[in-house]
Formats: sequence, C-alpha cells, structure tokens
Amino acid sequence: MSSTYSITLPDGSIKVVSAGSTSLDVARSIGQRLADDAVAAKVNGELIDLTRPFDSDSTLELLTSKSPEALEIYRHSTAHLLAAAVLELYPGTKLGIGPPIKDGFYYDFDRPSPFTPDDLEKIEQRMREIRDRDLPYERRLVAKPEGLKKYEELGEPMKCELISERAGDIFSEYTLGPQFIDFCRGPHVPSTKRIKAFKLLSIAGAYWKGDEKRQQLQRIYGTAWFSQKDLDEHLHKLEEAKRRDHRLLGKQLDLISIQELAGPGLIFFHPKGALVRKMLEDWMREQYLRRGYSLVNTPHVMRESLWEVSGHLSHYADNMYAAIELDDARYRLKPMNCPGHILIYRDKQHSYRDLPVRLGELGTVYRYERSGTLHGLFRVRGFTQDDAHIFCRPDQIEDEIVNCLEFAVDVLKTYGFHRYKAEISVWDGGKSGKYDGTPEQWALAEKALHRAVERVGLEATVMADEAAFYGPKIDVKLLDALDRPWQLSTVQFDFTLPRRFELEYTGEDGAKHQPLMVHRALYGSVERFFGILLEHYAGAFPTWLAPVQAIVLPIADRHLDYAKTVQTQLEAAGLRVEIDARSEKVNYKIREAQLQKIPFMLVVGDREAADGKVAVRTRKGGDLGARAVAEVVADIAKLVADKAPTE
Repeated sequence: MSSTYSITLPDGSIKVVSAGSTSLDVARSIGQRLADDAVAAKVNGELIDLTRPFDSDSTLELLTSKSPEALEIYRHSTAHLLAAAVLELYPGTKLGIGPPIKDGFYYDFDRPSPFTPDDLEKIEQRMREIRDRDLPYERRLVAKPEGLKKYEELGEPMKCELISERAGDIFSEYTLGPQFIDFCRGPHVPSTKRIKAFKLLSIAGAYWKGDEKRQQLQRIYGTAWFSQKDLDEHLHKLEEAKRRDHRLLGKQLDLISIQELAGPGLIFFHPKGALVRKMLEDWMREQYLRRGYSLVNTPHVMRESLWEVSGHLSHYADNMYAAIELDDARYRLKPMNCPGHILIYRDKQHSYRDLPVRLGELGTVYRYERSGTLHGLFRVRGFTQDDAHIFCRPDQIEDEIVNCLEFAVDVLKTYGFHRYKAEISVWDGGKSGKYDGTPEQWALAEKALHRAVERVGLEATVMADEAAFYGPKIDVKLLDALDRPWQLSTVQFDFTLPRRFELEYTGEDGAKHQPLMVHRALYGSVERFFGILLEHYAGAFPTWLAPVQAIVLPIADRHLDYAKTVQTQLEAAGLRVEIDARSEKVNYKIREAQLQKIPFMLVVGDREAADGKVAVRTRKGGDLGARAVAEVVADIAKLVADKAPTE
C-alpha cells in the first residue's frame, strides 16, 4: 500500500496526502471555512463521507451547501437524527426506512401507541439535544451473515428484510450514539453539529413497502435546511400553501365536493365550480376549431378486446377497472381516449392529401387509484382530459409539434402563467431493448422535438432514457405563484398504436404508409388544471373566470329596486352578477363578498340611486368611489374580453 496518494481537485490542482487522510483533511488544508461548509465528498465520481480515508490516487470534489447533491445528504442525516431521538424517547420502537425527499425527509416507525402532536415537539427537542452532543455519523462495514444476526438480536425485522433483499456480501451501516444503528449506504454529514435548521411537520400512516397487505407504520415527516432563514422561508411557503389548498378553497367557495356516499376520488362540481369548468372547456373547444382540429366524442365503455389490441390490458391492467360482463362480451371503462380516436381515423381510407388529421375531445376517463394515493383534484379516479391525437406524414411532423407547443404556451399565457420550461424525454439509443419503434423512427421524432423547441424558443432540458417505451415526448412545466412546478402539457410520439391498429394512408406513390401519431394534452386534465388555477390564484380567479364577477349590495331594502336595475345593466353586457338582498349591514355584506373572492362589489344607497351611480369596491379592499354604471360595465367587460389576470 502506498504511503501517499495524489488527489486531483476540480481545478486540476493536485494535493499529495498521506495514507489514512480523508476528504475532510483536504478541505482543512485548503481553508477552515471550506471544511466547515463541506457536507460530503465525491471521490472518483462516488458520493462518500468526508471522513472516509482515501485508498488510492483519486479525483475529489468537495460538496458544500451550494452543491446540488448536498441538501439531500444533509436531509438524510437529519432523518437518522430523527430516528435516534425516537429510540431514545420510545425504546422498543422498530425502524422502517428514512429517506430524504423533495423539501425534506421522513422516517417510518412501528410502535403500538400512535405518535401525537405533543410527541412531535418532544422528539424535535430531543433531536436538538442529540445535535448539540456533536455525535459522529460512524460508518461500519459488516458481513451479511453477521449483520443479519445482529439486527435479529436487536429485534429489527424490517431491517433484516431489507438486508436480505438489498445487501451485498459486505454492507455498510451507520451509528449515531449508543442506541441508533442503521443499515444504510450513506453518505452522511460528519457529525450532528453540522445540522443547523430542521422542523418536524406531521404524522401519517404508511404501509410497509407501500403494500396494503403489510403492517401499517407511522411516518414522521420533517424538513431540514442549511440555515434558519431558509427554513423560515420554507415554513412560510408551507403556510401559504395551506391557505391556498384547493380542497379547502373548493369547500369555502362552494365549487366542488367529494361525496362519501359516492366514493373517494370522484369529484362533484357545484354550480359555481361547474361554471368555471364550462369556461375552461368552452375555451379549449373554441381553440380546437380555430387551430384545425375536428371535435369528436367517444364512448366511456368499450369492449375488452379493444384494450387487448391497444396493449392496455397487458401494460396497464392494474390501473383499469374490472371488466363488466354483458350479454355479448366483456367491457371496460376507458382509461385512455386514444383507442377511440384511432377507431375514428381507421373508419375510412385516407390519402396523403387528407393529412394531418387532428382529432380532439374533452373525454372523461377512469383509472383505478388506491385510496391512499387520492388527493383532491390532483389524483382522482375519474377525470376529463383535453385529449387530441394527430395523424400525419413524416414531412409534416415538425410543424405539427411546433403548433402543439405554441398552443401549449398560449394556454399558459391565457391563464396567467408566464414562467415555464420544457423537458424532452428521449430513449437510450436502443441499448436496453425496452423501447418500441425503429432507430429511424426515434431519430425522426427526436429531431422534430428538438427543432420544434428551438423554433418556439422554449427553454428545454433533455431527459436521457426517460421516454415512454412507445416514443419520445415533450413535457411543459409551469411555476405557480409559490414557485411550485406543475407538470401540465404533454406532446407524445407513439410508434406502437399505429402498428397495433394497422393504420394506413395512401401516399403520393400510391403505396400504403403508416402515419405518425402524436398524443397531445394541454390542460393535462380539466380537474387537475382547475385545482392548479384555484391554488395559484388562492381562489381569486381572474375576472373573466370568476363564477360571480360582480355583486350588487343594497344598503337598505328600499334600494333593492335600484340594485335590480344595476344588475340588469350588467347582465345585458354578458356579465355574471348577483344581488345580496339580505337584511344585513353593508360592511358585513362587503366582508362576505371578499371572502367569496368576488372581483367587484357595487354598493348602492340613496345617493347612488339618485345619481345613477354605484360605489365600487374590489375584493382586494380597494375603494374606487362612486362611478357611473355604464363606466363600470365597460371596465369590467374589458377585463373579461382581455382575459386580464388581475382587476
């Protein structure tokens, strides 16, 4: 074994270190500030602990709080800190898993008594106490038989199961103090003192390995950040997200509900919610027609044999509802609209002159989702997709993709979203054999996607080996008012279904050719898009989308007749108007209207009735004073016509 090693840093400089030296030693040799900020190391491309000794000449990258991977390692270490605190406070608790996740971490525990909110406070306090002990995260290597015996003696059956399934002949484990030991690949921060800012957030139930047939565990969620400032900002965002929760707003504003008698994951749109939904759907259908799409409708239930041909029964059966036995055949609720559109295309012969054929539908589909995964409007069992399928020639494909992307951008801008990006998911070049289609088809499709993105001017990231097995795709993601990304529009090639259904068109050469097929959804689903809008605007829909655009508030009963006159004038301009005729004080009516997020409140009393005016207030608390009714009508109508995002 060499007595020294050459360590190459990212800038090309070389540090010569003695045997037994660690990445942390190298960091200290550069500067104590760097050593204090370092979280882990990347040695020869592998993420490792700062305290693991070098065993050869190596390349070294020190990961600090500015490194993309560092926060995940930091949160993983905080999850271990959580588990150590639980074991100190509640001896005998069995350990599940504790990974980092987006914006935080969790750990699963098995214990007979449920954790309570008070327990979370105690656990968090104990985490701080352990943190202040400056305990090291010590890595040990253990032979598999020895490790299994150890965890059996510790009474950790879930760890034994994981070791049996995942561990090699030698595996790593980490200790944290005298009571906590965990089968873990790491890496971790050097010691608990590195963990500065964390917060436990909630308790939830979780089945072991996500299997409903296994035991239910208790999952504690938390978040961790490199500074208290970052933590405070995140907690503020969480509070704002709670305030904007579409499930809460949907109930408060009387827009939607989920009825227990009907079943979970099934959305009921109330009159106001249905009105907003109608506007979403009407706008999309109008755009279809303007952009050369033909509107179609397909059945909600079709023979099972159709889904055999499409391949859904072999690839997607777990997400489909069980067959319905009828007198002539077995039927299935449709999980997708595409086979229906294919049957319409296939119903007649097509010439190259007919293409492209663009078929669009707001079609309701049904997919089985486990009850534990359902989430308001975002994860449901029945939903409506703004689905379209384009059948075209190879020479048309790039222009068709450009049109789809321009359409997607118009959707975002129309509804007030101005921050978005694209991801292009491509195949692995055929290395794995898991992708359908020929290399020529993939090359044509991917080139068309890249060229289309350039032509539209979208910022795009290439996602290698992330395509669907049947073709590459572009996903457009938006950022909402809280900087949360949402997957929205998808433009997806499909090499499989045209082949399965033997689709054809007659080419200019008189021969039969297979058309290219593109799936395209821009809202994603009407339900999910509705929920995104609801949270983005915190329930205060833009005036053009607001279910009630103005409300007339008579000060006293004697002003009711004039209030009706005002209502009639606004309705004549196509505006949605209500009157609050209750015998309540006008300030109470104003507060109620603001809680209902109504854009404009028009107060009428003796003076307004005499002058033919209304006293205008906005839902944001603005008092615009007394104005002529015709002027108010014109201003609101302009906001509607312009689809202005704010009033």
